[in-house]
Amino acid sequence: MATGILDGIRIVDCTIGLTGPEATHLLAEVGADVIKVEPPQGDVTRGTPAFATWNRSKRGVVLDLRDADDLAQLDALLATADVFVHGFRPSEARARGLDDASLAERHPHLIVSAVTGYPANHPDAERSGWDILVQARSGAMDEVDGARPGPIFLRFPLPSWATAYLLVHGILARLLLRQRTGEVGPAHTSLYQGMMAVLAMLWNRGEHIPELMQQKMPLPKGSPGPARMMYECGDGLWVQCVTGFYLDPLLIETVAEMGEGYVDVVNSMPTPQQVEVFARAFKRRPRDEWLASFAVNDVPAAPVLHLGALFTDEQVLLNGHLVDVDDPELGRVRQTLAPYRIEPAPEVRGPAPARGGQALDTVLDADRRAAPSAPTRPRGPLEGVKVLDFGMYLAGPFGPMAMADLGAEVIKVESLTGDAMRVPHQETLFVGCQRGKRSISIDLTRPDSRPVLDRLVRWADVVHHNLRMPAARKLGIDYESLRAINPMLVHCHVSSYGALGPKADWPGYDPVAQAVSGWPVVSSPPGAKPMWYRFGMMDHQCAMASVVPTLLALYDRERTGEGRAVTASLVSGAAETNSETMLVLDGERILPIATIDDEQTGLHPGYRIYPTSDEQWVAVAAVGDARMASLRKVVGVDDDSRLPEAFLAGTADELLDALGEAGVPCELVQRAHEQAFFDAETDQPARLAVSYQHPVYGRFEQPGAAWDFGNLELRIDRPPPLIGQHTEEILAMLGYDEASIATLRDNGVVRTS
Repeated sequence: MATGILDGIRIVDCTIGLTGPEATHLLAEVGADVIKVEPPQGDVTRGTPAFATWNRSKRGVVLDLRDADDLAQLDALLATADVFVHGFRPSEARARGLDDASLAERHPHLIVSAVTGYPANHPDAERSGWDILVQARSGAMDEVDGARPGPIFLRFPLPSWATAYLLVHGILARLLLRQRTGEVGPAHTSLYQGMMAVLAMLWNRGEHIPELMQQKMPLPKGSPGPARMMYECGDGLWVQCVTGFYLDPLLIETVAEMGEGYVDVVNSMPTPQQVEVFARAFKRRPRDEWLASFAVNDVPAAPVLHLGALFTDEQVLLNGHLVDVDDPELGRVRQTLAPYRIEPAPEVRGPAPARGGQALDTVLDADRRAAPSAPTRPRGPLEGVKVLDFGMYLAGPFGPMAMADLGAEVIKVESLTGDAMRVPHQETLFVGCQRGKRSISIDLTRPDSRPVLDRLVRWADVVHHNLRMPAARKLGIDYESLRAINPMLVHCHVSSYGALGPKADWPGYDPVAQAVSGWPVVSSPPGAKPMWYRFGMMDHQCAMASVVPTLLALYDRERTGEGRAVTASLVSGAAETNSETMLVLDGERILPIATIDDEQTGLHPGYRIYPTSDEQWVAVAAVGDARMASLRKVVGVDDDSRLPEAFLAGTADELLDALGEAGVPCELVQRAHEQAFFDAETDQPARLAVSYQHPVYGRFEQPGAAWDFGNLELRIDRPPPLIGQHTEEILAMLGYDEASIATLRDNGVVRTS
């Protein structure tokens, strides 16, 4: 078997579906020995293309954990493991003796990661955690605009995907901490926390926040900017633009041909009237002609593609994010590999486990893990890790913010004018990815700033940024330049299209990655405009993915003493979400996935949202024949086509009570939920919303804890910084005296607030 960074680590995975299997799959292909424990009825995704990817490179056993003998066999397996991942709600875990306290007593060596619907220390801990139900309860369905009024089912399973990365972060942080201190313990997360980590880009509350932040510019519900910049072309195909397209010579020429005057777009945001002009202009030429002009003029834009189109994309292939494997049933297929680059590279270790798994004695061994001895208990899982964040916008800074939450010391390095998102119409987005950091403001274009940069780099363990590489080289923050200063540095670069290939230095933003991902197309009814997701979800996918190789590199550095460069990209993050399908190379066909209904309410009658008589909506997750039968019985129909009218005949409260009584997982679809979220969650034990004093906003609240590490704290107590707010204290930390700091400030090398 091939070796990797996690060689020697064993993970026992008792999860099904997307979140847990995807997380452990990523860990398996960097060396972990993952044993998938499957129930007798099988994983709910078994038989789908997704199962083949999300469970690849694992070994499998089948155990019925309702049976005492099988539960004892699981316990024997856990005695040989380093990490246990499960999806049991607190009462289910206690009933099986798989709660934290019981496991710590029997297996004090074990890192335990529960991934549930809601945190164990939250009032909703026992609620069913299907993706659709978390979407509904979180208010996310009311945050997007679809082809009809009202809440929209998110075909992209956003809570599950975000949580998959949180789960990997938690496990890797615990493994790194164990390696450094001997400390073991839990690393839990939940789909609700994954959803809230994403909503942090949009949701906040403060005593003195500016008006534009209250309006959620530039992503107001009802008319988000990127949705205004998606246009149908003359050949019926769609193109997604972001900014600057209105300055493209071909568009200016086309608008002039229409007899219109020059269109002056203010703050990069076309008005509805300007959108109408541009819409007519785009229909005058085919998409390829527009994209060719945009490429020449460095305009960030992309074709809106169908799901699976990235399996043949040159950039994705060149950057190693796809792999051709032999599927036992389909023959040669192409699947996603990993949404990042690291050496040694992720490697496929075999297909997903066959139905029925293998005999337990073939995966057991005599190497029982020893209990940790006298660990040094830190405050947080990444305590002692030092990060320099040179990033801007969201895909760069969000990853370092996650590391700050985990306890790392993060310094945000910005120019004298600050991060490009420090402008009034993007302030909401800025604060959503900056908490937990200190800010130092430096003019890196000046030669006399170099000694300051050198000291910062010697201080750091990690440098993380998303500047385009020509700019990074010019500023001297590329890996080769910084490695000469600090050979042990872990350098993470986030790009738009990947580090290799002809588009390596192209510009790109979340809407570009959304466009090529295929999700806007599959999320809309046939013939409708593709649906842009307001959450900046591919920014988040990319940023969360970038933390994975960064933590892996830190883990490996403890063993080797060597730093390294790792990368992630918007398009690689988008490509990984295409793992719900695959490309069959014989015939070049993309395998189908479950499709959304024309009303954008769900995937099938038992996994859908329904309007009720009191103008509310109810979400149901009647997965499986038994629950589907219960659903029909509760509402009094025997034909699924009559379910909508049956729901319309009752009130939301009546239906929720009856469905709950019958054991059908269900939720009220929350509407306009942002303020209610803060009212309910701020400063509660689960810390799903946190508050702190901000120098400008006063008391400021944001979505908070994304993990639960038991006796370790998350450091979520520092608000987003002002420009250069900590310049003086950071320079003093680096050894500069007051006179030297004054000279740097007076000469315009640094800015202090």
